[in-house]
Amino acid sequence: MHSTPASRRLWLFLLPAMLLIIVLFVIPIAITGVISLTSLDYRFRWDFVGLENFLALLHDALVPRVLLNTGIYVFVTLLLFHLGLGLVLALLTAALPERPAVLFRLIWLLPRFTPSVVYILLWRLLLDPTDYGLLNRLRAALGAAPVDLLGQHPWSVIIVVNGLTGASLGLIIFTAAIESIPRDLLRAARVDGATTAQLVWRVVLPLLRWPVMFVTTYQTLSLLASFEAILLLTNGGPFYATEVWTLYAYHQAFTFSAFGYGCAMTFVLVLVGIAVSLLYWRMFRLHRQFQAPPIEN
Repeated sequence: MHSTPASRRLWLFLLPAMLLIIVLFVIPIAITGVISLTSLDYRFRWDFVGLENFLALLHDALVPRVLLNTGIYVFVTLLLFHLGLGLVLALLTAALPERPAVLFRLIWLLPRFTPSVVYILLWRLLLDPTDYGLLNRLRAALGAAPVDLLGQHPWSVIIVVNGLTGASLGLIIFTAAIESIPRDLLRAARVDGATTAQLVWRVVLPLLRWPVMFVTTYQTLSLLASFEAILLLTNGGPFYATEVWTLYAYHQAFTFSAFGYGCAMTFVLVLVGIAVSLLYWRMFRLHRQFQAPPIEN
């Protein structure tokens, strides 16, 4: 079959994106897969070991704990903040006048625009367990004893710190979806006697199905791959209590110089990410988003 000029132009437009995917995704995955089959160390000496690094995962006593930490981190952060808080903020700001609503969204987006290291250091300054921490200074002024939230409740702090920035994506996407709902539809529901709660539950939320599915898919994959907040806040401690899969792989590679083992963990994560993507694709029927809408006569 001969290609038409239109199809050639289409491939020309797709070429830059395909090159980026190959350079930034396919090639790094291939390199990671190759290293995972070796015993590469900090001296860049290596031997081919086949699947030994992958088999070692089955005998690593810390892997079950790391898997549990990862599951809790992803599920709770996604449910409470990336979806829950993002949706609540979108509904609340949609009910406000335009100017204060826009101002609130801009303020909420500031942490996302801030470099992650700066953002985490500000939180560390706030939660410093000594008398120099801003929170403890405030408590001292009120006559209360100092508190070490990061040491006593590390997971709560991690989930809140990461969740507040993650909720901003849901805020923007859900707000755009709410604003696209025809006003006539909402007014008709009001005329029929719908309360605000009924309007949200029976009209708005069903129309947010696709945005919710997108945020769920994107943020699940993002949380599976993220570890910088945990690295800067607790470094996985105390005693691996907050160690997640990606951080454990990072420590294996760059703390213990077990690059082959770290790459094996990373390659497993890539396979898990692909499996989760396919699961969401099938479960949410995301292919319907790419189908041409039916033409009504």
